[in-house]
Amino acid sequence: MLAKKISCGIFILLAHTTGYAAEITLMASTGVSSMMKALLPEFEKQTGHRIIASYDTSNIMMKRLQSGEVTDLIILTAPLVDELIQTGKVAVGGRTDIAKSGIGIAIQSGKAKPDISNAEALKKTLLEASSIAYTGTGASGIYFAKLVDQLGIGEQVRAKAKTPPGGIIAEIIAKGDAEIGVQMISELTGVKGTEYIGPLPGQLQLYTVFSIGQMKNSKEVEVGKALTKFLTSPEAIKVYKKQGMEAI
Repeated sequence: MLAKKISCGIFILLAHTTGYAAEITLMASTGVSSMMKALLPEFEKQTGHRIIASYDTSNIMMKRLQSGEVTDLIILTAPLVDELIQTGKVAVGGRTDIAKSGIGIAIQSGKAKPDISNAEALKKTLLEASSIAYTGTGASGIYFAKLVDQLGIGEQVRAKAKTPPGGIIAEIIAKGDAEIGVQMISELTGVKGTEYIGPLPGQLQLYTVFSIGQMKNSKEVEVGKALTKFLTSPEAIKVYKKQGMEAI
């Protein structure tokens, strides 16, 4: 089904990338991991190129780059891609926005849905929850930690919080290791054994734009551009929207 949907875009890509098979690396935020796992195999199938992808929180990826790790393309939050442009790691003009995601909440399948319809309801739900999971280094987790302080419940939440440095929070919820999971909506949907119940209330919401960065020292620039075009095609955007992301 996916192959049919993106066949028109692929035809254009093949015109630029056929003739040899390249191997390129992609470091991507866990916020887009489920979409990449759906899209990248199709790109490989249609072009013959191989994509070696790894996923982490944005802050962990920045540390990996600072330690000397190299990649051809990177998908991070837009401000961090801009930072990499300023430091000379991403080519000038090498940022392309994909889509944006808000922050949401998930629970284990079969559990009663808590009320998160407004700020007071969310506050009550968080106070009553036996445990709450969010990442310690991801953009959503860092924001949520500040948000509960603003709501005046930071101390209570941290006392029962599970904060892994990265990874998919919904997997913790599925195992029953935490009652409530907070993360990017795109990371909470489609995890077996869990149910995404909704976004943070409007006045408390934070949207994060994810962008592709073409690394300045990449040896496969044309293939990187082709993959970028593929990942920002209207057909690819449909895949992002299915996972809870929104168009820019």
